[in-house]
Amino acid sequence: MSTGLTTGAALNGDRPRPREPRADGGAAGYDVGRTLPLRVEAVRQFRRRRTLVAFAILLLLPWVLVAAFKIGGDPEPDGFPSLVDVATSGAMNFALFALFVSTGFLLVVAVALFCGDTVASEAGWSSLRYLLAAPVPRARLLRQKLVVALGYAVVAVVSLPLMSLLAGTVAFGWDDVRLPTGGEVEVGTALARMGIVIGYALVSQLVVAALAFLLSVTTDSPLGAVGGAVGLVIVSNILDAVTALGSWRDFLPTHWMYSWMDALQPQIQWTSMAKGTAISVAYALVLFALAFRRFQARDVVS
Repeated sequence: MSTGLTTGAALNGDRPRPREPRADGGAAGYDVGRTLPLRVEAVRQFRRRRTLVAFAILLLLPWVLVAAFKIGGDPEPDGFPSLVDVATSGAMNFALFALFVSTGFLLVVAVALFCGDTVASEAGWSSLRYLLAAPVPRARLLRQKLVVALGYAVVAVVSLPLMSLLAGTVAFGWDDVRLPTGGEVEVGTALARMGIVIGYALVSQLVVAALAFLLSVTTDSPLGAVGGAVGLVIVSNILDAVTALGSWRDFLPTHWMYSWMDALQPQIQWTSMAKGTAISVAYALVLFALAFRRFQARDVVS
C-alpha cells in the first residue's frame, strides 16, 4: 500500500521523467547568457569602498584647485607658456588645466584601480572559485568584469573634466578658450575640441587598463596589480626623459600621453594623436589577449 501525496503524473499513469541534458552538454534550464549579469557585477563593483573613494577624490579635486587659485591669486607667467598661465580665464581653460595636471598620475591610478582590482580582489577574498562554480564560464566571467571595469574607468576619466567645467563656471565664469601660445578659440569650437581631448585621454589610458587587468588575473594581490600598472607609467616616463634613446621613445606607452594638447592649437594637429592611438590600442589588444589566455589556463584555488 502506498502512502503520501500522489503527483498528477502518477494519477495519469505516467512517471516523471528526468530532464535530459542539452545537446551542448549543459543542464536543462541552464543559460550561459544569464550568468553574472553586467548589472549585478556593476552593483558589486560600485559598493566597494575603493570605487567610492576614487570618485570622491576625482570629484573633489577641481574644487581643491579652485580654492588654491582663490587663495594664491592668478598665476604668474614663468616665461614658458603653459595651461596654468590661462587656467583662470574661464571654465574651459580651468577644465583643460585640471585634465593636464591629472593625466600623468591621478587618472592613471584611477584606471589601474578599477581594472587591477576587479579579479585579484575576488581571488584575495577566496570568492573567485565560487563564482566559477556557479557555474560561470571563465571567458564570460572575465569579459563581464572587464566591461564593468572599463565602464567605471571611462566614467572616472570623464567625470573629472565635467566637474572641472562646473567648478570653473562657478569660480571663473564662462568665456572663450585662451591658448597658452596666444589667440582664442570660440566656445562652440572649444566644446568640440574638449570632446577630442577627453576621447584621446581615454584611449591613452588603455595601456594602463590592459596591464592592470593582466596583472589582476595573474596575482591574488590587488595592490600588486594596481602598483604594477602605475609602476609601468613611472618607468615609461623616466625612460621617455632619456633623450639618448632617440626614436625608440616613440614606442613607450606614455610618450604620446599628452598629445591631446595638439587639439588646442589654432589648427588641430592629428599626427601625434594618431601615433599615440595606434601605440595604445596595439599594446592594449596584446595585453588583453594575454589576460584571457592566462586566465583560461590558470589553476584557480582561491
